[in-house]
Amino acid sequence: MKNVIILGSTGSIGTQTLEVIDKLDDYKVIGLSAGKNISLLKKQIEKYKPEIVSLQNEKDALLIKNEYKNVEVYFGEDGLIELSQNPKYDILVVATNSTVSLKATLKAIENKKRIALANKETLVMAGDIVMKKAKENNVEILPIDSEHSAILQCLNTKDNKFAKRLWITASGGPFLNSTREEMKNFRAKDALNHPNWAMGKKITIDCATLANKGLEIIEAHHLFDFDYENIKPIIHPQSIVHSFVEFVDGSVIAQMGLPSMHIPIQYALTYPKRTKGIKTDSFCLFNKTLDFYEPDFNKFPLLKYALNCAKEGGIMPAVFNASNEIAVYKFLAGEINFLEIEKIVFKQIEKTKNILNPSLDEIFEADELIRKNLKISACN
Repeated sequence: MKNVIILGSTGSIGTQTLEVIDKLDDYKVIGLSAGKNISLLKKQIEKYKPEIVSLQNEKDALLIKNEYKNVEVYFGEDGLIELSQNPKYDILVVATNSTVSLKATLKAIENKKRIALANKETLVMAGDIVMKKAKENNVEILPIDSEHSAILQCLNTKDNKFAKRLWITASGGPFLNSTREEMKNFRAKDALNHPNWAMGKKITIDCATLANKGLEIIEAHHLFDFDYENIKPIIHPQSIVHSFVEFVDGSVIAQMGLPSMHIPIQYALTYPKRTKGIKTDSFCLFNKTLDFYEPDFNKFPLLKYALNCAKEGGIMPAVFNASNEIAVYKFLAGEINFLEIEKIVFKQIEKTKNILNPSLDEIFEADELIRKNLKISACN
């Protein structure tokens, strides 16, 4: 029996992880964390009967504690750490979309637990620190992102010496064929209309700006220990090829499948084994066309900004991540238009003095400073 704790159980990845576990034998949910969706968390508690849960705030934690007497209840960042240092679990699924789970992930690594990682902030902000600790503790960090799961499957080895280049595919989002002038007038409902994937709001907006692809390149750099020059984004509107790896002998191996997050979630849970699960439909390429294009960095400058910050290193990836996150929330709230997202990010990058080889505290300080500058909480 594999015991699983899910950070972010009421979000898109969290709910899909539970759907995957429903179809797997020998996997048991023993811990859950949630933000503000208390009604859904209650349903999850009643169905999965976890031993321990954590809420975003104390008021909701007290409500749950009074209603479910047999469940240990915590709240806030300390609550996530309590979950991650629980001795009974085998796999920690990190499916939150904020910085608060970084410390919890590091605690799980110290406790030598497998990490199934969907949270981008963990590696974007502190990839060097996280991967060093994972190596020291012999801990597997397995990606849930479809692109990184695809690369893992294509490499099929811990020895990357025969791999020459990683190609990370992007659908191009809902505005692939729109002009910059048209994009200026788009609102949240337009940007949330992704052509292929059903995801959370923040990541869907990141797909529309292509910021998501920049973040994924930073993640791939840390996960697979590849130089940035050898990780390339490529537009693939059909989202059938999830990524591919080019090898030194000229051969290319791609991973394909329907655009479903259930598949990479299941692979992260069962790795290195494969098993029947929630997806039973056969994959078929008959009458399908696969297109590939070079990204337009001028049309989608956030991709360029992300790569520049990645190559500069230090605190700059954290600066990009925080400023982009806050700008996306402003856009979702109707405070700015679509193209103003990139303007906010660029301004914060320009005014930040980099710190190379930062400590974890310095990374958090840079993150907090950006949020203070933009006067909005990441939790809103």
